[in-house]
Amino acid sequence: MKIFTQLASVLFFTVLILLGCTNENPTPSNEINPVEIPAGIADRTTSFAFNFLHTLQQTQPSQDNLFVSPLSLNIALGMLLNGAEKETAAEILKTLQLESISISDLNKTYNTLVNDLPVADPKVSLGLANSMWYKSGFEVEKDFQNILKTSFNSDITGLPFDNAAKDKINRWASDKTNGKIKKVLDDIDPNKVMFLLNALYFKGDWKAKFDAKMTVDAPFNLEKGGSKTVKMMNVKSVFRVASNNKYDAVQLPYSNGQFSMTLLIPKGTNSIDQVLSNFSDASWKELSNGMYERTVKVGLPRFKLDYSIKLNTTLERMGIKKVFTDSAELGKINKTANLVVDFVKQDTYLGIDEQGTEAAAVTSIGFDVTSVSPDEPKFVCDRPFGLIISERTSNTVLFIGRIKNPDSK
Repeated sequence: MKIFTQLASVLFFTVLILLGCTNENPTPSNEINPVEIPAGIADRTTSFAFNFLHTLQQTQPSQDNLFVSPLSLNIALGMLLNGAEKETAAEILKTLQLESISISDLNKTYNTLVNDLPVADPKVSLGLANSMWYKSGFEVEKDFQNILKTSFNSDITGLPFDNAAKDKINRWASDKTNGKIKKVLDDIDPNKVMFLLNALYFKGDWKAKFDAKMTVDAPFNLEKGGSKTVKMMNVKSVFRVASNNKYDAVQLPYSNGQFSMTLLIPKGTNSIDQVLSNFSDASWKELSNGMYERTVKVGLPRFKLDYSIKLNTTLERMGIKKVFTDSAELGKINKTANLVVDFVKQDTYLGIDEQGTEAAAVTSIGFDVTSVSPDEPKFVCDRPFGLIISERTSNTVLFIGRIKNPDSK
């Protein structure tokens, strides 16, 4: 189980390496393209993001890494919402904290994110892709298909649910994440009739690069005592920083600065779990508004992380319950079938090195038919820490996590 990254405020939705929009060879440019979404939706999705994190913390072993994408989950739930009715739809909306927002306005926001996030910074490769896969012979309402196509730019494919179908779905996930998430399905059991997938891919180079010559073996202090040796990268530059009695924070921008990673390093006897458990959308705003520029030294472990988590229990605790039962109301997908969501799962990847960061997430929903010196402060991640990856203009949180035990190679 594994890790966590930075942000700029939150708007949770699912993400992947591009629906054909990934900038594999970014254009040399300092241009930025603002991602404009309604403030009311952005604020509530930020709140959803931290609620998701807090609830996930409660369901997972305290010693494990966590790394998830609130954005990818949000977008996947947005697709599911469009197929839900009555109490089932109300539970999803309430969990997303968007009860007062019309589905039409929400779909417009999803469309903006899917289209505009990938081109926000020409020097960053970012892809968002969605897909729906249904079993041959299973009728999917045309209105639902049209919404997925127009609002989510979703690929829609019907095929026999055999081993070849499993391989094709896994290949889609791998293609959309630049090969970082190679498998989202181990098999397709006979009860499965549909899958909804969201994929998010991010690759950005640090604005202030870490010099590989400055990477050294260094101790990383483990939470339960003792330490392990990691490859500690080091850089000195002007960064936005902040500090309080619980943690130090430093923001590492990518490329043109529209995307960044915020590191949260606990102080004293505070643990990263304590820091994150008390972190909210208000905390994020206060931190973002209170940061100031200063020349500092930053130490960050070089590591890679693969993480996979089934989210049924987490979502049930957040308020989405009926969709997992035989009384699920999913008539906008199929009016006659007794549809039920069997699982919601997220697979993620995080790689951090001297050049930059590569991160990916695929959220899958499976459906069954039932029957330093004072003037040079140091920010060194030599103990369990948190991280948030976010986009500045829309305040969208792409990824978030906690690193308890980095594996440096």
